[in-house]
Amino acid sequence: MRNAALTLGIIGGIMAIVIGFFSYGYTEVIDTYGEIEGLAEQVERRELIRFVSFMAPILAIAGGSMARARALWGGILMLLSAGMMLYAYDFGVFTMFPIGFVALGGVLAVAAGKPDEEKAHF
Repeated sequence: MRNAALTLGIIGGIMAIVIGFFSYGYTEVIDTYGEIEGLAEQVERRELIRFVSFMAPILAIAGGSMARARALWGGILMLLSAGMMLYAYDFGVFTMFPIGFVALGGVLAVAAGKPDEEKAHF
């Protein structure tokens, strides 16, 4: 389960980077060139979008990378990343896979325990 959490976290984080580039870039283009009525308008939560565009991929990749050694911490980071993406971007056609991959990786990491230890995390 730890290897699956690692893989899902890193793949989901890479997909979140792509979404983050486009989201941050969109807000920057609208700030620079202005809105086009009915075609391109500024989002309401511009600073939130920019913050999540930067932080969510970092948390997802870091959580995925930590999943083998520190599964609980990595799982919490991945679940936090998935929650941030869900809150900022909502659930849509371009966000469903990054949110799903990172959230599933977080759940698997939290549920994982080393086979040779009596206790999973505590």
